[in-house]
Amino acid sequence: MATSGGFWRRPQSLPWRRVLFQVHLWTGLAIGLYILVISVSGSAIVFRRELDKALCPQIIMVAPHGQRLSPAQLTLAAQRVFHRIPRFNPALVRIRGARVAGAAIEVWYPFAGGRGRVERLIDPYSGRDLGDTVACEPPVIGRIADLHDELLGGETGTAINGAGALLLTLMCLSGSILWWPGRSRWQRSLTVRAGVGWRRFVWDLHSMLGFWLFALLLMWAVSAIYLAFPNSFYDIGDFLAAHGIGTRRGHRLDVFIDWMVRLHFGRSFGGEIKVLWVLLGLAPGALILTGGLMWWNRVVRRVMGRGGESANESAGESAAQGAGEATSPAGAPLPPAVPALPASAVPAGSPLAAPP
Repeated sequence: MATSGGFWRRPQSLPWRRVLFQVHLWTGLAIGLYILVISVSGSAIVFRRELDKALCPQIIMVAPHGQRLSPAQLTLAAQRVFHRIPRFNPALVRIRGARVAGAAIEVWYPFAGGRGRVERLIDPYSGRDLGDTVACEPPVIGRIADLHDELLGGETGTAINGAGALLLTLMCLSGSILWWPGRSRWQRSLTVRAGVGWRRFVWDLHSMLGFWLFALLLMWAVSAIYLAFPNSFYDIGDFLAAHGIGTRRGHRLDVFIDWMVRLHFGRSFGGEIKVLWVLLGLAPGALILTGGLMWWNRVVRRVMGRGGESANESAGESAAQGAGEATSPAGAPLPPAVPALPASAVPAGSPLAAPP
C-alpha cells in the first residue's frame, strides 16, 4: 500500500521506477535510428496507392458479393495461391491490401534472401486468384516501401522489423508509467509552457507529445508486430476459438486485427486522415529527437565538461538523477535542463528552479 501511495504522490522516490527508467533510456538509445527510419519512410508512402492509381493504366476492380474475408481468411487464400512454389513457406506470405477502394487485394510471396518475390491479386470476397499484379509506381516508391516493411532485407529484415516493434511497444508501456509525475504535477505535463528556456521547452514538448500520442504509437507498434509475425496472432486466435471465445460476426481477434491494420495504414478513412497520418507518422521520430537532446544535455555535455572525471561515473550519476524526473510514453527520458541548485540561490519562478 505504501508503494502504491508513493507512486500516486511522488513516484520519483520509488526504486523500481529508477530501474524502469534505465530500461526506457537505453532501449530508446538502442533503437533511435531505427525509429527515425521507420517514421520517415512510413509517412512517405501514405499516399502510395493514389500515386499508383494515377500512373497505372488499369486496376482490377471487384464488385461486392457476399461478406468480405477477414485478414486470417485472406492469408489462407493467399497461401493457397502460392502453395505450388518450391519449398513453400506459408509464413512468408504478405497481404498488401487493395490499391484503391473496391480493387482486388494484392498479395506477395517474397523469396528468402531478398531474391525477388511473386505478386498476385485475389478476390477479397471469395479468395479467388485473379492473376499477376501490374507494377505502376516509380521504383523509388517501391524501395521506400520495402525499407519500411522489411528494411531492404527480405525475410530477415521483416524479423528485425518485428523485433523493433516489440521494443517500441516496451518503450510505450514503460514511458506511460514513467510519465506520471504525481498528483500535484500531472497537469503541467499536458502542454508546453511559455517563457522557458529551450531545454525546458524540449522537455515539455517531449512529454506532451508522448502523452497525447500514446494510444496511436502503441497501435502502430502492436500492428507492426502483427505485420511481421502474423502467424503468432493466428495461433492466439485458434487457441481462443478452441475454447469457444468468439462472436456471431466472427472471432473477436479477427475483428481487432482488421481494424488495427486499417488504422496502421490510414488508407480507409479518406484524404483528410491520410494527410493527418503523414504528419503524425513523424511523431515517433520527433520523440526520439527530443529525447536524444535531453540525454545529450544531461549526460554527454556533462561528461565532456568534466575532463578529470570518469565518463562512466558521470553518466551513471546523471542517469540516476534523471530517473527521478518525469518522462513521456514512447520516447527517451526527460531529464532536467540544468544541474540542481540550492533553493535559496534560485528566485521563485526562475526557469532554473527545480520543478515543484
